[in-house]
Amino acid sequence: MALPDWLADPDPEPRHGSRQRTRYRTIWISDLHLGTPGCSVELLLDFLKSVECETLYLVGDIIDAWRLRKGWYWPAPHNDVVRTILKMAKHGTHVVYVPGNHDELLRDYSGLAFGDVTVVREAIHETADGRRLLVLHGDEFDGVVLYARWLAFLGDSAYALLLKSNSLVNWVRRRFGLPYWSLAAHMKKRVKNAVQFISRFEEVVAHAAAERHVDGVVCGHIHSAEIRQFGDITYYNDGDWVESCTALAEQADGTIEIIDWAEKKRLEAAIAAERTPVPQLELVHP
Repeated sequence: MALPDWLADPDPEPRHGSRQRTRYRTIWISDLHLGTPGCSVELLLDFLKSVECETLYLVGDIIDAWRLRKGWYWPAPHNDVVRTILKMAKHGTHVVYVPGNHDELLRDYSGLAFGDVTVVREAIHETADGRRLLVLHGDEFDGVVLYARWLAFLGDSAYALLLKSNSLVNWVRRRFGLPYWSLAAHMKKRVKNAVQFISRFEEVVAHAAAERHVDGVVCGHIHSAEIRQFGDITYYNDGDWVESCTALAEQADGTIEIIDWAEKKRLEAAIAAERTPVPQLELVHP
């Protein structure tokens, strides 16, 4: 299926530039929420331009149609994210789009390809060491989304307000030369009900994977990156790009790890600050 003109990829720069890229076998990202002010688009673009992979899974909530229906928000950097992903596909990366609840309208197009990006409802990924992983967004196991849809939309509005506060906090931090920090993630980890929901969600998803007779499951949805073992099932969550700015990456040997890009940039900033020489004051004698 042809892409609209505004997503056409002019490929103005070479795929292999001077920037050093880290090579992975597979990368999973989800919950970008493009089309909202909460998307950490600068960190996301920096990540995408720093990696290469054979397969890229977009595990849902890539575009936030819920928010776009309420009001159009699509600045140029959000377009750059889409073009960067299309460029990866054009240059040989197998891009698989598994829609979530915020971009569920794309589920009607499962099985079709858009500019070398294949849309599927779910996928089975085989790792380099022979394990079979079920890949899906995860909203299928969220009782609030399934059985009380009006409550989910109400929660989405409150969450959007929290993310606006998050953007304000980080605007102030940038003014003082401080790195990215997520107010939303900080609050989530300290709210008892949120912690209990995340734990229960992980258990339910792992149980469903066991019933599918796979070795593990990769999902997103709850904005909480994690790798946990539930019996014979390995549960993977790739996190998000509005709170934690995380991804999952598979090495050539099948090892899967969480990439915390926000933490990586914080460490780089701290190292750079340590290496910056302190200006010496010159004493002037009368």
